[in-house]
Amino acid sequence: MGHGWDTPGPSGHAAGHHALDISVESQEAAPGPVAPVSGQRLPPRARRALRATEGCPARPPVSGGAALREGAPSGAVSRGPPGSGRSRRGQAAPVIRLRRGALRRMEGAGAGCASGVRRDPDVVCEKHLFKGKLPEPLFQLACSHHHCAFPVSRNGLCVWNTATAQPLYLSGHHYSISALSFGNKINPLLVCSASHERVIVWNLDECTQKVEEGFTPRGIVIGTLLGMVLHVRFSPDDQQVAVCAGNQIYMLSAKNEAILAELNGHLAPVTAADFCTWEKSMLVSVSEDRTFKVWDYSTSQLIYQSGIITAFPLLSLLIDEENKQIITGCAEGLLWIFSLISDHNYRCIAHIDLKKEQEKFCNKVWKSGQAIGEGQNNSRLCKTDNMRPEGSVETSLPILLIEHCDFFVCFHNEENIYSSQNTSYFWIGTSTGLLIINLANLELEALLFYRDYSDLSIQIARSCALTRKAANGKVLCLIASMFEDMIAVLEVNLAALVRTQQSDFLPCGNEKSLSVIARCTLLANSPLCKGLKKNRKGPSSKTLGVKNTVKDKPLVFHNKIKSSGYTAAPRMAMFSPNTNLRKKEVSKWKTSCKCKNKEYPLESYPPIKYAKEISVTCKPTPIFCVQYSGDGELLACGQADKTVLIFNSNLTDVHNVFSGHDGAVNSVGWSHDRKWLVSASEDRTLRVWSTCNKEPALILGKEKFHKTVRFAQFYFIDTFILLCCGAEFHLLSFHLDTTKDDLKRYKQRSVCKLVQKFPMASAMEITSLSAVNEFYSYIVLTAGSNRALEVFDLNAGCSTAVIQEAHVRSVHQICQNKGSSYSTQQPEAYNLFLTTAAGDGIKLWDLRTLRCERRFEGHSSRCYPCGIAVSPCGRFIASGSDDKYAYIYEMRSSTFLQRLGRHTESVINVSFNPSSPQLTTATLDGKLRLFLP
Repeated sequence: MGHGWDTPGPSGHAAGHHALDISVESQEAAPGPVAPVSGQRLPPRARRALRATEGCPARPPVSGGAALREGAPSGAVSRGPPGSGRSRRGQAAPVIRLRRGALRRMEGAGAGCASGVRRDPDVVCEKHLFKGKLPEPLFQLACSHHHCAFPVSRNGLCVWNTATAQPLYLSGHHYSISALSFGNKINPLLVCSASHERVIVWNLDECTQKVEEGFTPRGIVIGTLLGMVLHVRFSPDDQQVAVCAGNQIYMLSAKNEAILAELNGHLAPVTAADFCTWEKSMLVSVSEDRTFKVWDYSTSQLIYQSGIITAFPLLSLLIDEENKQIITGCAEGLLWIFSLISDHNYRCIAHIDLKKEQEKFCNKVWKSGQAIGEGQNNSRLCKTDNMRPEGSVETSLPILLIEHCDFFVCFHNEENIYSSQNTSYFWIGTSTGLLIINLANLELEALLFYRDYSDLSIQIARSCALTRKAANGKVLCLIASMFEDMIAVLEVNLAALVRTQQSDFLPCGNEKSLSVIARCTLLANSPLCKGLKKNRKGPSSKTLGVKNTVKDKPLVFHNKIKSSGYTAAPRMAMFSPNTNLRKKEVSKWKTSCKCKNKEYPLESYPPIKYAKEISVTCKPTPIFCVQYSGDGELLACGQADKTVLIFNSNLTDVHNVFSGHDGAVNSVGWSHDRKWLVSASEDRTLRVWSTCNKEPALILGKEKFHKTVRFAQFYFIDTFILLCCGAEFHLLSFHLDTTKDDLKRYKQRSVCKLVQKFPMASAMEITSLSAVNEFYSYIVLTAGSNRALEVFDLNAGCSTAVIQEAHVRSVHQICQNKGSSYSTQQPEAYNLFLTTAAGDGIKLWDLRTLRCERRFEGHSSRCYPCGIAVSPCGRFIASGSDDKYAYIYEMRSSTFLQRLGRHTESVINVSFNPSSPQLTTATLDGKLRLFLP
C-alpha cells in the first residue's frame, strides 16, 4: 500500500512490520521523510484555529526526537531533527513547528498549565506510530483487549495485534472508512468497518487463517449505500449492528445483508448509539440536534425523547450497566448523566463541566505539591488561574469518548486506599488528553495531557479509542492526529498515573488515619482531661449527700422546712395539674414502644408512606430545626417564633413548650440520657432545659458571646457542651442542678465553665458543627464561611486536617453517621459524614481519606438551606428540598430512591427516629409530616 504504509507481502502481513515500532533512542533522529503538511485538508475548526493564531511564535524544537530502529524501510515514519531539511512534498519542516507552536499556545488556555517538573516516564509511552493517508471524515476508531483497528490509505483496514505486534490488512471498501467497532465476544472476535458505500463485518479468526493459507480475506457485507456513517455498535450478543448514518439509525444483521429496522426521529446526524443490556431491544442514541432518544428497535418505536440538553452537539455516549445510567458528552466539555431506572422517567442526575473540574484538579495537585515541597511533587500539573496569556485563544473541549475504566484492578496487590470499592470509574477522551472520572463523587481522579509528554508524536487528537479492560495494569489507547496523517498506539500505566497525581494529597493505607471512634486514652494535657477533672470535682460537693452535708446556718430556715402541710398542697396543685391519667397512659405507651423497638430493623424499607401531618402553630412559622431524642420517644422543634416545642414521636400530643429566647431558635440537641435539651438562638444565648420542667436549668447570656450562637450540642456522653460562635467553637464543662432555694429561687444553681476555645483557620464564621455524643469520640467537624471543612482532635487539642473548597458555597449542615442505641453498624461506617450547601447538593465524605466518596444531586436547594439526615441503619439519606418535596437516597447510589409527598411549602428540615423506621419532615410554613415504611 502506498502513502508511506508498509506494503503487505504474500501472506497479508506487512513485510517490515517491526519497523513500525517507534522508540526514543537518541538525541539525533535518523534521516528520513518528514510528515507531509501541504495537501492535507484540515477540519473547519482546525482551520479557524490556525487563522486565529496566525503570527504566533513557533514552538521551540523538542529535544529527543523519535527515530526509527535499524532496518526500517523508507516508507516508515520518522521525525527529523530541528531544521533537518524538507518533507516528502517539499514543505519546510519549520512550518510544522509553527503550527504546533500556535496550537500549543491556543490549547494552553483551556487545558490547564504544565510546569517544568519532569513527568514520570512510566505513565505513558508511545508503542507504535503509524502514518499514511487518513480519511478526512474519521469519527470512530476501535480497541479491544489485544487489538486495535484503524483505517489505512483511507479505504484499507489495519487490525494491529498488540500481543504479537502483527498487523493484519483487510481490503474491501471503495470509499474512505469513517467508523470502526469491535464485537463484544472474544471467540470469535468480530470487527465492523463502515464507509459511505458499504458496511462490512470481519471475523478476525477466519481472516487470519485465510492469510496464513495465502488467500485474500473477505468480510460479510451487511449494508450498502447507507450514507455517511458516523458510528457503529454491535449488540451485546454480536448478532446485530446499529449503524448511525445521517439522521437515521439502521439495525442490520451481523450475518447477512438485511435491514432489520430503521429508526427515524433525529433532526441532525446521529453521533453515537449504545445498547441497553438489561432491557431487551432497547437502544439509546445521541445526535447533533442536542437530544437523546430511547428506542425499541424490535418494533421501531420511540420510547422516550429528551428535550434539548445543551447548546452544543452531543458527541459521545455510554450506558452504565451497574448504575443503570446514560452518560453523554458534548462538544464543549459538558458531561450529562441520566437515570435509566424504570420509574425515574429518564431524569437528569448530574452534569459536569470538565473545564472547571480540570482547573480544580490542577489547583489541588499544585497546592498539595506546595505543602509537601516542590521537589517531592511528581506531577507536572500546576496552578491555573482565570487570567489567560495575552493573545491566547479560548478553545472548546470536545468529549470524543466515554469508556469504562478498570480502576481497582491496578491496585489489587496494594492496600486499599479508597473506601468505596463499588464505585464506577470512566475514561473521558478529549482532544487534548485523557481523564479519569469518579461517577460517585463526579470528580476527577487523574488527568493526562498529551502535550505534557514530549515523546508523544500527537498532541491534539480528532478521534480516540481505549480498551475497556486493563492488562497488567496498563491500558491501550489509540489516537488519530487532528492536523497530520498519524495514528499512535499509546500504553498508559493506570496505577502510575493515579499514584503520581494523588499520592500527594491522599493518605496511604498504612498511614495512621483519623477515626471517629476513640482509639487511645486521654492525654494528660488534653482539654477533655482538664474538663473531666473540673466536672468530677464540681458534682461531688453539690449533688452527693445533700442532706447530710448541709451545715447549720445562723437563720432558722433550711432548704426543706417541715410544716403542717400548708406549703405541700398548693405546690402539688400548682406544678402537677390533673394530668395523672394522661401520664399513666403515656407511660404505658412508652413502655410498649420500648418493648416493641428493642432493636432497629436493619433490613426494613425506607419510610415513604404518608401517615400524618400537623401544624405546630396557628400561624405559618418556619421550623428551623428538628431532632428526635435518643430513645425516639420525643421530638424537639426549634421555631422562628422563639419557642421550642416537644412532641411525642407519633405527633399526637405536645409534651412541653419551652419559651424564653428573644430570637429564632437555631438549633436543638438532646442529651444522651434524654433528660436535657440544649437550644441556641439568634439572641446570642444558650439555654439548657429539663424535659420535666418549663424553666431553663442553665442560661448563658449575651455577655458570654459576641456573636450569634449558630449551633450547640452535648458532647462526650453529656460531659461537655459544644457551641459555635463567630469563627471559633467553645468547649464548655457544666453541672446542672434543678433544686431550688425558696429564698433564692431566681438564682441559677447550675454551673458552666469554659474549658477552651478553638478557632477555625481563615474563616469569618463557623456555619456548622458536628460531633458524636452517643459514644466517646475526640473528633469535632466544623464548616466555615470560607467553604472549607476542618477536623479537630480534642484529645490533642488542635486542628488535624483541613479540606479546602468542600463546596462551591459555604456548608450549612454537617451530618454524621452516628447510628443509634437501637442499631449496630460496622465500626468503619461511623467515619462517614455528609455535608450540604445551597445549590451544590450533598457530599458523602470519609474521615479516613478526607475524600468526597459520593454526591447526591437529585433534589433542589437553591433558595433555602435544606436539612439532611442519615437513618440509624446507615442505609438511607433524607434531604429537604425547596421544590416542596422530601427526598430519600440510598447510601450506595447517587440517584434518589423516593420523592415524598408534595408539601405545602419548602421542606427545610428532616429527622429520622433512632428507634423505629420513621421520618419527620418540617416545612417553611410550620408543618410536621410523619412518614412510615
